[in-house]
Amino acid sequence: MTTITADTCDFTARVQERTAVVGILGLGYVGIPLALSVARAGFKVVGFDVLEARVSQLNNDESPIKHISGTEIAGLRAAGFEATTDFARSAECDALIICVPTPLSEHREPDLSFVMATMDSIAPYLRAGQLLSLESTTWPGTTKEVLLPYVENAGLNVGQDFYLVYSPEREDPGNPHFSNQMIPKVAGGHSKACLEAAVAFYGSFIDTIVPVSSTEASEMVKLLENIHRSINIGLVNEMKIVADRMGLDIFEVIDAAKTKPFGFTAYYPGPGIGGHCIPIDPFYLTWKAREYGLHTRFIELAGEINAGMPQYVVNKTVRALNEAGKSLNGAKVLALGIAYKRDVDDMRESPSVFVMELLRDWGVDVAYSDPNVPVFPEMREHDFDLSSVDLSSETLAGFDAVILLTDHSEFDYDMIKEHAPILVDTRGKYRGDDAVVRA
Repeated sequence: MTTITADTCDFTARVQERTAVVGILGLGYVGIPLALSVARAGFKVVGFDVLEARVSQLNNDESPIKHISGTEIAGLRAAGFEATTDFARSAECDALIICVPTPLSEHREPDLSFVMATMDSIAPYLRAGQLLSLESTTWPGTTKEVLLPYVENAGLNVGQDFYLVYSPEREDPGNPHFSNQMIPKVAGGHSKACLEAAVAFYGSFIDTIVPVSSTEASEMVKLLENIHRSINIGLVNEMKIVADRMGLDIFEVIDAAKTKPFGFTAYYPGPGIGGHCIPIDPFYLTWKAREYGLHTRFIELAGEINAGMPQYVVNKTVRALNEAGKSLNGAKVLALGIAYKRDVDDMRESPSVFVMELLRDWGVDVAYSDPNVPVFPEMREHDFDLSSVDLSSETLAGFDAVILLTDHSEFDYDMIKEHAPILVDTRGKYRGDDAVVRA
């Protein structure tokens, strides 16, 4: 292998000339859209993943993600993209972007096992002239405390012949209004030279770059964004419970409040929170804050409220069944929508699954219907041997209760309302309809 003695100008030149090779480590809901954006900007992209099935899908022009088409993957492949499980090929790459999961452990503490496994895999192949960027959400200090030692142990001088960066992903799966190119990109470098390299790289395919003073500041930006959402969703979920007890429609209240042109941002309640960010990221800061002797009360309270919403939905369902003279044990209940949000197939941390588990624990015969999730996937913490039920008037009439958990566009809401014996609405789809149970 040729040894490259590099400075920022050399790296920037390779970026500008589109001779830089970009490696995407982790080919999921963040990595695949990123690969598309980078390839469209004219770079050769190599994608890395430990899942052989995922690599095979991509190399056969198949998309593992609903909102990205096989045609887009075929275009990516035509631009020279390759997916591989061979991490030795990371030596070919001038920029390495880590997009792997950062979940919580069973004790709700940060789990960096995927990040560290990735670093273990690429550490022998790190070389001068590379930029390494972590995009996975984590606690302030991770880039310096976890990634930097790998680079230094490889004999590389960060800021001189190697560039270390943290730049948080801002992917919103299934959102057609914002592409990677359009979403401003926050970047923090371990040094001034690292930041310059990051701005040059990300600026080659993203319209607006927002530089910050350090990797720690960049890490904190991502946490603030998601903690802001978690707290406000927790607030509106609590307001929903209060409004319901008072006989008020929280969706009517929100719609009226959002007419104020300043000082108010509308957030909407639901059966809980899901996805790869909001249920998890706030607790990364909660964990790190304890190191400084701090107790993040707002964050933890919002987490408690949001985590309690599936039980609230179940309680409302139990009451509706009881009023209809039906026992919970042995009741047949259909969950409508098990992805964590509308029109995606993303199951990560979906509150629908927690509702299903609570019902199952009480002896309910649970089924689900989701046009985006034909078979219940293998999940680390959840186990259902189920396939999606096709909706029809006969199917709906065969259940004791139907719970709308994720309001996919493909559902026939008029048919559902007409034929569901008991309909529990957690999304405000049937607002103002007294025949529907609000939950």
